[in-house]
Amino acid sequence: MPTLPEKQQQIITMHAAFINQVVTFSQSEQHQKEYQTLLRTAEENGWSSLVDAIRQITAGQRDMSAIKGLDEEDQVIAEAIMRGIQNPATLPDPNAKPEATLAAPGLAGMIHAAAHGNVEALTLISNMAEQMSKVGGPMGHLAAIIRPLINGERDPDKLRRGMDTQTEQLMLNILEELGKLEHH
Repeated sequence: MPTLPEKQQQIITMHAAFINQVVTFSQSEQHQKEYQTLLRTAEENGWSSLVDAIRQITAGQRDMSAIKGLDEEDQVIAEAIMRGIQNPATLPDPNAKPEATLAAPGLAGMIHAAAHGNVEALTLISNMAEQMSKVGGPMGHLAAIIRPLINGERDPDKLRRGMDTQTEQLMLNILEELGKLEHH
């Protein structure tokens, strides 16, 4: 199986549990109630377009028109679901954790672009922060520093409050990447 680009792989890893649940629940008559609850929750969390695409895919549509018009993250998730339905061996490990060293450059790039007026980047990073905030815990702590980072805060002591070691390291990696972007 060909390896996906790092950014796409990170998106799939971040949403592995959701992807697996959609494929498993949608294929089982006994899990239809859980499937509908899963989709309803996704819609309530702002994934209406993705849920529409998922409904088309699980209804049998396998061409790319089902994912036309989705943003990049939603497209990657929808494609992973489509692959998983066609070949369950392609489903991601639902217990895998995103690689922090790969997440930092992407997050820093979006933060940098948002700070410099890129509306698309601001919208994307804001939506990500909202989703991370809903998850809570370490993700909630990371979400809480997005706005200060966009506004130019670079003091790790101010940003690290309440973070566990792994989240703090990700924050430091983001600061390092922002430093590189700001010096070019």
